[in-house]
Order: sequence, then structure tokens, then C-alpha cells
Amino acid sequence: MPQELPLRYGMNPHQKTARVYVSEGELPLEVLSGAPGFINMCDAMNAWALVKELRQALDLPASASFKHVSPAGAAVTSPLSDAEAKAFFVDDMGDLSPLAVAYARARGADRMSSFGDFAAFSDRVDKSAAEILAREVSDGCIAPAYDDDALEVLREKRGGKYLVLRVDPAFEPPASEHRMIYGVMLEQTRNAVVPGPEICDNVVTEKKDMPEEAVRDLVVGSIALKYTQSNSVAFAASGQAIGIGAGQQSRVHCTRLAGSKADTWWLRQHPKVLEASFKDGLNRAEMNNAIDQYLLEHPTPFEQRQWQEAFDPAPEPLTPQERADWIAKMDGVALASDAFFPFRDSIDRAAQSGVTYVVQPGNSARDDIVIAACNEHGMAMAFSNLRLFHH
Repeated sequence: MPQELPLRYGMNPHQKTARVYVSEGELPLEVLSGAPGFINMCDAMNAWALVKELRQALDLPASASFKHVSPAGAAVTSPLSDAEAKAFFVDDMGDLSPLAVAYARARGADRMSSFGDFAAFSDRVDKSAAEILAREVSDGCIAPAYDDDALEVLREKRGGKYLVLRVDPAFEPPASEHRMIYGVMLEQTRNAVVPGPEICDNVVTEKKDMPEEAVRDLVVGSIALKYTQSNSVAFAASGQAIGIGAGQQSRVHCTRLAGSKADTWWLRQHPKVLEASFKDGLNRAEMNNAIDQYLLEHPTPFEQRQWQEAFDPAPEPLTPQERADWIAKMDGVALASDAFFPFRDSIDRAAQSGVTYVVQPGNSARDDIVIAACNEHGMAMAFSNLRLFHH
């Protein structure tokens, strides 16, 4: 492998000169199809690190769907219900491999945000996973290896321009990492901590029970946050992130954003949505957009007209009571935070979306208030003593 690769351009097209390189040894990347750009590489390397650590922490095939240097979704494999398969647009694909299920879950966390994603896989990509990618609008993928028939499928995508990267799974980054900002160099020790089940050991609430599935989901959420632009909060269930609130300046705004995405994830499985039929000729992106517009509480006149024209026949909108009744059925949801909660407001918002299990670093001056809020809502909360900022 070479020491460097030229890139199409930098962060923006007018930033003409760009490359990816290592200062020592060989570049741990190989381009199998397409031509990478700067943002592609930002997404690819963050996404690969995320799925590699999920595999290490939980010993399950993992996948991530990245957009603009934060995950839209991340997941480990876990059996799909019929409703999930339909909501994730894979109900017509028959038996899926474990890795394909992981990507279906990662992509299904926030299908609007995953439009044009960069996908990452912890394991060798098989044809089943490649066939899901072939159907979706996606910019590229990264994995340690590809089956021949999977690579054939991916090389046909976008007329041969779909970006396929192979990464050396044995590559380990140096202990120190560097970044230049406006001509000034910054250096720090790389964040090499891999959050595992041990982050749930110190339960500080009256409710102590942390089932195995909850611990799995808290680990998924925490590792996803390690590679999400901070501040960030993640809701998780069934081995996948179901709502990620990224890059907010306020902790409660992170929680509100993640919670609203989790609500949409759950509402997509409402019988009215699953039973709705679309007009002929719509592509997957158009159907996906129509569902999200249908689920808006306060659509604009344009959005309302758009979704009504997409369905045949147009379903009746969900009433406020139907929305509330359906969301009330959410339960056992896990919440991970990349830093402590300074107030109880995030816990109160999380309770509205079925959160039962929480992990956060702790060590706030108001920990007692946050613990009391969890006790009021019957939540189990662990202090990990591990902050996971990512900028």
C-alpha cells in the first residue's frame, strides 16, 4: 500500500489540493472502486473506528451509517421484527445475513439523515449486505474485506463511481494525534478507551437492575457518541441507536433532538404507516420522505401536499391522541450521554420517550437532582466516570 492518496478536493470544491497520508509506514487503506474526497475520508475513518470498537466491545457484527462526521445510526446485529423490517425497507429481501441486519438497523435509525451516507462494516462484506447498499442512496463504504460477489455488486453502483474502501483491520493509530486549526497545531493523546459493559457497573439509582440487553444498548449508544460531534446524546434500543442528538451547545437540546428522532423511529412502525401504500413510480427516497412528512406534527402546506400526493390512497393523519398512545408504548429504551447532565430537564424529556436505562459520566454539582429525577421516573442510571467528547 502507498503512503498517500490524492483526494478529489478538500472540504469544499474550491479547496483544490487535498490528500490523505501517513507520516510513517503504509497507508492502511485501499480504494477498490470510485475516487474519495476529503469528507468521504473524514466519515470513513470515524465510521470504521466506531464499528471496530462495537465489534470489540460486544463481539457482534456491527455497522454504522455516517453523515458529515457524525453517525446517523449505528448498530450491532439483532433479530428484526416484521414491523422493523418493513419500517427499514428490507421486508422484501428475504433472509438477511447478520452483517446486513446490522446495516439495516444502522440505516433505519434515521433514514432521512442517512440519505447519501457513508457506510462502515466491522466484518467482511457479504452479498446480502452489499445488496442493501445497492438499493440505497449512499456515497461509499469501508470494511476490512469484501466477498467477490459483494464487490461485484458494489462496483456496479453509480455507474462504477461508488466509493469502496478496504481498511487493514490490524492497523492501530499512533498514541498521539495532531490537528491544525488556522495554522496552529494541536496535539493530544488519542482517545483509545473502548466503552464496554463495565460502564454500567456503578448504578447510582434506587432501581439497580440492568438487563443484558440494556447494557448492550448503553454500550452501542456510548461508542456511537465517542464518534459523534459533541455535545451529544444517543437513545438506543434493540442493539441500535434510534436517535442521536449531535453537535448541540446545550445538553437538553441534545436530548430533545435525540428524543424526537427516537419518537419518529417508533412512529414509523405505527400500523397506519406500515399499512399505507404508495403511488406507482416513487423511488425509495421519495417514499422515505413522504413517511417523514406524514409524521410531522405541524407540516407546512407544501409538506402536507407532498405526502398526500405520494400515497394511494392518502392515509388519515395520526391524531395527537394516536401519537401519544403509540409513543407511550415505548419502553426499555437506553440513553447514553457524552458528558454529565447539569440539570434534570434531560431526564424528564427522556422519560417521555420510554427511557428506562441511562449511562452518563456523572460528577456534576447537581448529580443528586439528576439521580432524584431518575428515581421519580423509575430509571436505572449508571455513572461511567468517562467523558466522551469528540470535536
